[in-house]
Amino acid sequence: MRAAHPDSSAWVEANAGSGKTHVLTQRVLRLLLADVAPEAILCLTYTKAAAAEMRNRVSARLSDWAIASDEWLDERLKELGQVPTPTLRARARTLFARALETPGGLKIVTIHAFCESVLHRFPLEAGVPFGFSVVEDVERAAMIAEAREAVLAGGLRGETNAAAPSPPSP
Repeated sequence: MRAAHPDSSAWVEANAGSGKTHVLTQRVLRLLLADVAPEAILCLTYTKAAAAEMRNRVSARLSDWAIASDEWLDERLKELGQVPTPTLRARARTLFARALETPGGLKIVTIHAFCESVLHRFPLEAGVPFGFSVVEDVERAAMIAEAREAVLAGGLRGETNAAAPSPPSP
């Protein structure tokens, strides 16, 4: 509950399967209930799967809150350490719509995706080409296979430096 409290600053480090996603999901929900704007929340995870899981959990909880009975919603709010009131209940019911209306949705992304977005926003300062793109794993594998085939083919043709590109024709 301490790590999920919106007034505390917390670093959550634990082994796989220990409940980090649960704690972080609770923290996001408590921040939203505390009337923090959805666009002011940034959640960073290491893997795409973890980011997707956390987005799914937060979205599922918020959508449940939007249509739940008062009694059921009060129990969920108590589980988060909240004291249910008509005002808090009303806020909880609107959070799903607020999250949907947030430009770009809730920011629950991988560290890599966040860093890439910063580089895209500040390419001059970062010294990267404007409009650069990050090579995805599938593209990387294809590029490696293509390079390997070029080297092997050059070797079969007896070229001594098959990996070097050919100079342009005059």
